[in-house]
Amino acid sequence: MRQPAGRTRVHPGATILARDCLAGRMDRREFLTRATALGLTAGAAAALIGLPSPLRADDAQPVAGGTLRMNLETRPTRDPRLWAWSEEANFCRGWLEYLVEYQADGSLRGMLLDRWEANDDATVWDLHLRPGVSWNNRDPFTAEDVRFNLRRWCDGSVEGNSMAARLDVLRDAATGQMREDAVEIVDAARLRLHASAPDIALIVNLADYPAALVHPSYGGGDPAADPLGTGPYLPEVNEPGVTQVLVRNTAHPWWGGRVYGGPWLDRIEYVDLGADPAVIFDAAERGEIDASDQTATDFVELYDAIGWERSEALTAATIAVRFRQTAAPYDDQRLRRAIIDAVDNEVVLELGHGGMGLVAENHHVCPIHPEYAPGISRPPDPEASRAFLRTTGYRQMKFDLVSLDDDWQAMTCDAVAAQMRDAGFTVKRTVVPPAIYRDEWRDYPFSATEWNMRPLGVQVLNLAYKTGGAWNETGFSDPEFDALLARAGTLADADARRVVMARLEEILVEQDVLIQPYWRMLYRHVTPGVHGLDMHPMLEHHHYKWWRDE
Repeated sequence: MRQPAGRTRVHPGATILARDCLAGRMDRREFLTRATALGLTAGAAAALIGLPSPLRADDAQPVAGGTLRMNLETRPTRDPRLWAWSEEANFCRGWLEYLVEYQADGSLRGMLLDRWEANDDATVWDLHLRPGVSWNNRDPFTAEDVRFNLRRWCDGSVEGNSMAARLDVLRDAATGQMREDAVEIVDAARLRLHASAPDIALIVNLADYPAALVHPSYGGGDPAADPLGTGPYLPEVNEPGVTQVLVRNTAHPWWGGRVYGGPWLDRIEYVDLGADPAVIFDAAERGEIDASDQTATDFVELYDAIGWERSEALTAATIAVRFRQTAAPYDDQRLRRAIIDAVDNEVVLELGHGGMGLVAENHHVCPIHPEYAPGISRPPDPEASRAFLRTTGYRQMKFDLVSLDDDWQAMTCDAVAAQMRDAGFTVKRTVVPPAIYRDEWRDYPFSATEWNMRPLGVQVLNLAYKTGGAWNETGFSDPEFDALLARAGTLADADARRVVMARLEEILVEQDVLIQPYWRMLYRHVTPGVHGLDMHPMLEHHHYKWWRDE
């Protein structure tokens, strides 16, 4: 993998990806994600397909200083590898950073990594740390620190650690721990990963929100209590359910200022206004906040009308109305099918999300995922549901559909429940406050969970439906599915992976795993003069990019 000084090595896989993109078999976003994951810069990747380098969306000159206030559900702070919601990460992003960062254009760029390189079959990866980075206690940031975090992430014995499943190629299947030969320290600024098999999602997974790096002294408690990190901000106030405040760390200059610019804001105040979008809009109208984290679809035009500036993204973010298959009566596949047959996803999109998105097909793989296989779906059949109820005892049973008490998720479940009732089911709707729901989301027998976008379909399936996964809320387990998913993760060619994905999608539909009704359009509004906060497709907050006119 050594290359001549002053010359950039183009991974042969990136050349193949460029060919597929130019031939129309892959869109630009997917090409940028995959090519940058192999170690190319966004500019070099764009050049391979004849595009100009990606530009910053807002080219105005940033101004230093000021305070920004944003509504956000403020969550208790805990071990990052246990984070299950983007809100947990977004506050801690002030001081805890990532090896790589996913950009809104689909590219990956190095943060604590300066660059990375893979061998031709993507089983050996050289990770080069960014020079000049130190923790905010002045300790140098080293390859040993990265190995410490990789070891923590690989620990399959920690309940709720979703990072373990993402790093299977570095783990010992027998012990559930990181293999000792998986991570080689080359020197203080470079380490080499030895994967047991090719994994197209390896680097992309390091950008997901539970992959925040902690200091080697971290013992697993509240990271805000002793905020050792490499980022530009520090927590000043941490009152979950009320407010969380970040202030610029003036005592320790941020490494990123010389690389990416910023940070610009002096202070970021997250204000928890609850889940009612009307309350949040009232606060915006009264000038009590400067930005919405997510704008509810019914309120998009209202924010537009008061002169706030809108950004939006069509993403693979979604909602999963799922059954816990290990809990009666949802262990009966006939019942699951009857419920799914009663529901028209197009109706759910219209009633639950104002029609703002794309209809989905109950298999959690999105058309914007490169390996998406079209045409794997089953049309609704409410008459089949009625016939099933007439011949079973389920007609006498009451089904409790649980959702978070907010705008779009509650309305989505209301739409599902209404169609179930039309087919003859007796349905109770239970809405639960966010703080309670987000602690118990895996355990409800019949409920709905918001799922963020992941750039690759194999990432989503690995997190949500692989046997024993920390985020497998359905309890779904199928040996054929697991084997095919493992194979798909090794296939760099999107066309080859699509063939395997078609069968994975079929299995989820055939086994009636969930109602996954639509893919979401995401919206954010900011008051005029606020910059750098365009809606991120994975709901990430990149604080160092934010600034405002003063």
